[in-house]
Amino acid sequence: MKMCTWRVLTGLALSAMALSGAGCASIHPPAGVVPFQRVLHTTAYCKCGQCCGWRRTWYGRPVYATGPMKGKPKAVGITASGTKARRGTIAADTGRYPFGTVMQVEGYGFGRVEDRGGSIQGDRIDLFFGSHAEALRWGRRSIPVLIWYPPPR
Repeated sequence: MKMCTWRVLTGLALSAMALSGAGCASIHPPAGVVPFQRVLHTTAYCKCGQCCGWRRTWYGRPVYATGPMKGKPKAVGITASGTKARRGTIAADTGRYPFGTVMQVEGYGFGRVEDRGGSIQGDRIDLFFGSHAEALRWGRRSIPVLIWYPPPR
């Protein structure tokens, strides 16, 4: 009986998470900081080579596929800020949205700027998804985003 109850509750919890479209549940806006809203151009990415510009060498080591780091070892799934990419990770132009900026993206949930990319400039952000198929489903969207800059240190 307890096993059946646990399965039902687990199924309900997973269904609720899937329906909510929540980003990372551990990401919250900073207290006392007033957000502002802006319409941003969003795209999506995952940790695959097609999304992140890496390839495997003939012996299986991941390396950068293009750019000034071409052929150098690549730590797959690690962001520019040094964290592990996960649901809720956002790549942005860090000149405009510094690391630690919290965003609430309509249809995605909360996320934090922890990554950057060569083609991500201005009011464009890239949202991390766990699979390439999810990233493709998101596609490109221009949507309202609430933004909380990190408090000054």
